[in-house]
Amino acid sequence: MQALIEKIREAQSTAIGHFNISDLSALKGIFEAALDLKLPVIIGLSDGERNFIGTKQAAAVVRSLRESYNFPIFINADHVKSLEGIKEAAEAGFDSVMLDAGDLSFKENMKKTKEAVELSKSINNNILVEGEIGYITGHSQIVNAEEWLIKEENLAKPEEAAEFVKETGVDLLAPAVGNIHGMFKGALMPNINIARIKEIKDAVGVPLVLHGGSGIENSDIISAIEAGISIIHVNTELRLAWRNSLEKSLFENKEEIAPYKILPPVVNAIREVVENKLKLFNKSI
Repeated sequence: MQALIEKIREAQSTAIGHFNISDLSALKGIFEAALDLKLPVIIGLSDGERNFIGTKQAAAVVRSLRESYNFPIFINADHVKSLEGIKEAAEAGFDSVMLDAGDLSFKENMKKTKEAVELSKSINNNILVEGEIGYITGHSQIVNAEEWLIKEENLAKPEEAAEFVKETGVDLLAPAVGNIHGMFKGALMPNINIARIKEIKDAVGVPLVLHGGSGIENSDIISAIEAGISIIHVNTELRLAWRNSLEKSLFENKEEIAPYKILPPVVNAIREVVENKLKLFNKSI
């Protein structure tokens, strides 16, 4: 965990990429891209993803990669909905956990997040805990733009961000700044509120995390990093690459039944997405 803290602190005018996985082909593609570029990377698993792969199993695989390659790859429990889930991930050895209570009132969110911090730190004092303020709509899927409305009142407020961090003791903060989870069909996301990111960064003393990094205009990503974003989450673009490449591979290999012969194009497709994102997040590469 100390290594992750150091990597976040080192991220000056750059951001660490956080990429979610649902299977080992995604993990393989992400790790190969990060290893090739020699850049730290965070592997994320939501409640559903952890339930599918296994919390202890995911932690063990990521830890084995870190130790075998002496490489800064970390694992985060993403969008955990319950304190039981926080406890499970912390005990399994996750480097960080993120409590998703952004759909609650500000006071309820603050109370529950503080409980998550206290619980996590009681298990591992070095674990990083992330909280979310404002309301980031959507899920990691592709929808019509009119289905998800981004309202001004749902955006995080600098004064609330400062109070939230002070009262909860979170190590990382994910503010709603015009971002969504998922992607719009045939369109990029609305512009991220860069000014709001800067205001929140100036108001708090912890690194900021941008969720919903799929489908955002590259220029907005760069501006968000310059304004104070230290970690960027990407999931939907990986899922889209996974499905499209798998369908193509199955179509081109109709008689093949060996997964290790069908899945390499999937690994390569995910690797390409991750490489492009990491280069974007690290403009000097």
